[in-house]
Amino acid sequence: MYDELTEVDIRKMQEEIHYRTTVLRPKIMEDVKTARAFGDLSENYEYKAAKQEQRRCDSRLRYLKRMVATAKVISTDSPADVAGLFDTVTIRYPEDGDTETIRLVTTLRQDALKGLISKESPLGKAVMGRKVGEQAWVDAETGRYCVEIVSIEKGKDDESLPISSF
Repeated sequence: MYDELTEVDIRKMQEEIHYRTTVLRPKIMEDVKTARAFGDLSENYEYKAAKQEQRRCDSRLRYLKRMVATAKVISTDSPADVAGLFDTVTIRYPEDGDTETIRLVTTLRQDALKGLISKESPLGKAVMGRKVGEQAWVDAETGRYCVEIVSIEKGKDDESLPISSF
């Protein structure tokens, strides 16, 4: 299994790997060493906190390295009249007439609360490749519903969107 990511996604992950290995991890190791010197490890909260931070950092490094190693690089290009990656799409729910604006992104940059919808999500899959005026059926866990594409504003992978942490 691989994740479909853009070149920018991979570059951002490599930058974070570099930062974590050259700056953050050495600092954490120093914190562990300092906390260990405080004495009895069974009642040493600073030591436990430093070790927990070390495990969190190592876990994130393993995750990032695995993502980079297994990634499939995808293009962000799409025709001008079709909803594609990094495009801002306004959708309407025909049932009640409500509208919503979303931006289609890779799974690494999704944040539903900010309107950043993964192209792998049920809504993202339904909207990708559609044109203005088309309707799409979304197969969600809570049921099936319809959305209509109202407008598409072409976007690009401008590196402004951060990669998500776990």
